[in-house]
Amino acid sequence: MADYYPYPIATRRGDLTLIWRPGEGDAPDELAVDELGRLLAFHDPKTLQEYCDRNGWELVWEDEGALDLGVVRRWVEHPSLGSVTAGLLLNAWNFFEDLSRSLKAGPPLPSQGSIHDSAYEKIFGGKALEPTADEGAWTDEETAAVRELLRAGLDLWEQAVHRSSTG
Repeated sequence: MADYYPYPIATRRGDLTLIWRPGEGDAPDELAVDELGRLLAFHDPKTLQEYCDRNGWELVWEDEGALDLGVVRRWVEHPSLGSVTAGLLLNAWNFFEDLSRSLKAGPPLPSQGSIHDSAYEKIFGGKALEPTADEGAWTDEETAAVRELLRAGLDLWEQAVHRSSTG
């Protein structure tokens, strides 16, 4: 039996918890959806646990902080107004890719090319957002590509939550 993990998301409308499952072998990671392909989103841990128990899913609780999409949105819309960590942007990027693959409907993320590959590699160093990082800092083109990708991810998230099956 595969393990399932609660995936907390902090949003401007309140916190939600999704169900995340790592892909086995070469399979991609995924977020749980209902039989209609709608994202499963829960407002409280009890309802989440009851849902998993009914479906025979082993829920593995870890002490992970919530992915704060409000901070991500502020950076995407106004990158000069506040600081954001490279780690948060990387988590959001990975989350949006998982979300895009998991949903049966909704706009896909923009096609990714070499500019995204370069930006993704730099984000692991943790200094992608620091202008003094020289070769490790994002170029203006990389920053724009990441902002476009995250903006599309945020739009996908809003549509998914609007159509979600919530508990």
